[in-house]
Amino acid sequence: MEEFFRTHTYLVEHTNAAVRRTLMDEIDWSDRMIGIKGTRGVGKTTFLLQYAKENFSVDDRRCLYVNMNNFYFQGKSIVDFAGEFYRRGGRVLLVDQVFKRIDWSSELRRCYDMYPGLKIVFTGSSVMRLKEENPELNGIVKSYNLRGFSFREFLNLQTGLKLEPFTLDELIENHEQLAKDILAKVSPMRYFQDYLHHGFYPFYQEHRNYSENLLKTMNMMIEVDILLIKQIELKYLTKIKKLFYLLAVEGSLAPNVSMLANEIETSRATVMNYIKYLADARLINMIYPEGQCFPKKPTKVMMHNSNLMYAIYPIKVDQQDVMETFFVKAMWKDHKVNQRQRESVFVVDENMKFKVTNLGFERKNRQNTDLFYARYNTEIGSGNQIPLWMFGFLY
Repeated sequence: MEEFFRTHTYLVEHTNAAVRRTLMDEIDWSDRMIGIKGTRGVGKTTFLLQYAKENFSVDDRRCLYVNMNNFYFQGKSIVDFAGEFYRRGGRVLLVDQVFKRIDWSSELRRCYDMYPGLKIVFTGSSVMRLKEENPELNGIVKSYNLRGFSFREFLNLQTGLKLEPFTLDELIENHEQLAKDILAKVSPMRYFQDYLHHGFYPFYQEHRNYSENLLKTMNMMIEVDILLIKQIELKYLTKIKKLFYLLAVEGSLAPNVSMLANEIETSRATVMNYIKYLADARLINMIYPEGQCFPKKPTKVMMHNSNLMYAIYPIKVDQQDVMETFFVKAMWKDHKVNQRQRESVFVVDENMKFKVTNLGFERKNRQNTDLFYARYNTEIGSGNQIPLWMFGFLY
């Protein structure tokens, strides 16, 4: 136990989150069982340590961070460890990568029942379905998603500013004034392309080759997050990787499931399951027509964020695909996004229609008041024409 406290102290002392994530204020920290999911590389470990740093002094033994990667937990259960911590006066246990324990959900349930004064905050992969696949946690766990940096967070990091997010309603109603307020402090377009290329994952700040680091992260998402959590045999790994590559190089299109099944030598049903796993791992997004969802075939499959596009196959990156990927990713946190069949129009929350386009195209379509135009190549808009970069301020 003493070794864990020493590690905790060292990690908290050396944690210095450059940007305070908005999720920190969205969580109800009074709950006793809190699950924080997120794709690999978005900063879940830093998030836990930042919580400890903000709420406890480094030598306060009521709070302890542990990582299930530690081989100690091959011989000791979370229940036994939590019990010892609780008897020593511990009250907040931060458990990182909880899915590394096969029976993690039942152990957390036992901790919840046995130690009523103990709060457990744990992190896990975005692939995990906390309530659907772990019924023992129903009614006791509150689940949250930690996402990669928004364009707003990236901009704050690069400039030292503290620009605040706004809602979609605020953006639609007042985007001209909001843009003027921001432009008085910074020119967002100077940073927009950098964000699209390498601004989503916090590890861009590390002094390593970003694309190589991202490629390793993507491989880990498939090799660990999908195969381990979904309990898929290793022999199918190459099929899933090849499918992901084929989807990436095809661009933002409706998948040809028969062709993909033939390419990776499996059934159509298996292809659709693999696509769903890739979406759960936050490697791709599936866009459906209104009223439809999995296992139906999506209208469009696109990369989860634009950084992935540049890392996988940079010579084939299409500007329109990049901009649409940015738009969908920005909307995804708090809004539902669908797409009409054979139309390049996104339907948000079933009643607002958006078209992602450039300045030249919009001039020909100014009279279509039924649409909002998310314009790239411009810093300020008017009426139903909104600069695309502003959607990066929705969180």
